[in-house]
Amino acid sequence: MKTIFQTLNDLKNEVKETNLKEKILFLEDSFRKLRTKTGLKGLVRKKKLRKILKEVEYEEELQKLQIELIKLQNWAYENKKRVMIIFEGRDAAGKGGAIKRFTEHLNPRKYRVVALPKPTEVETGQFYFQRYFKHLPDPGEIVFFDRSWYNRAIVEPVFGFCTKEQYDKFIKEVPEIEHALIDDGIIMIKFWFSISKETQKKRFEERMKNPLKQWKLSPVDKKAQKLWDKITYYKEEMFSKTHTSYSPWIIVNSNDKKTARLESIRYVLSQIDYDGKEKSKVSLHPDPDIVQRYHRKNLQID
Repeated sequence: MKTIFQTLNDLKNEVKETNLKEKILFLEDSFRKLRTKTGLKGLVRKKKLRKILKEVEYEEELQKLQIELIKLQNWAYENKKRVMIIFEGRDAAGKGGAIKRFTEHLNPRKYRVVALPKPTEVETGQFYFQRYFKHLPDPGEIVFFDRSWYNRAIVEPVFGFCTKEQYDKFIKEVPEIEHALIDDGIIMIKFWFSISKETQKKRFEERMKNPLKQWKLSPVDKKAQKLWDKITYYKEEMFSKTHTSYSPWIIVNSNDKKTARLESIRYVLSQIDYDGKEKSKVSLHPDPDIVQRYHRKNLQID
């Protein structure tokens, strides 16, 4: 008895009309996707066919991009490059999920994820950037910052964790400090993951219902919706004062988490000329409707 694929192959050889051949090829590709682990899981859970195929396509695209990330990591290690990627954005914007996909298959000895807790009493009395400087990338290393010194640009002034003088001092110093780091050879990329107020509310509600995600909710998160406009004010101030030609803000529309993950990875790969890049089997050109440099007239920014 012939398999579905053998039958489709016979049909493909017999049919001469171009449009029918294209439909057979589509069916062949769809059946192939349904045979994957994700496809079979979706069928068991009785998900809609279109949704299953979309999930398989996402995972296949992600895997191809992660292969390129491994090439990038090897290039950075072999050439003693220092790479620093900052992830900022509102609460529930998908920063942590994106970092997880960036690092999923990387060599753990050659990268670090930095997510610093609330500063200690000693750290509070130090030069503000001091505790972050300890985590800058070493030669041959990639460091992912899940939030960064930009806490002082938004979170701290919004919630009263710093004085106006401390805030003004930070805003004045940060462009000069980033210029010095880049001038010293650090490759720096700054992401802002952008979501709508409605999307944030929906994600908070999902976290409250899911016992596996409730740990993500903090007292600060619970006030995020009420303080939306105040956060917007400080966010816009941050962009206008710290977006520079040498260290631009890259805005990622993350209302769709999976698309945001793919396109942010694609952006990083597009910015660095690592070995083997020309042999990539996936597009390294990020979608300009999802990822773009900050611009004052950019209407998609939350």
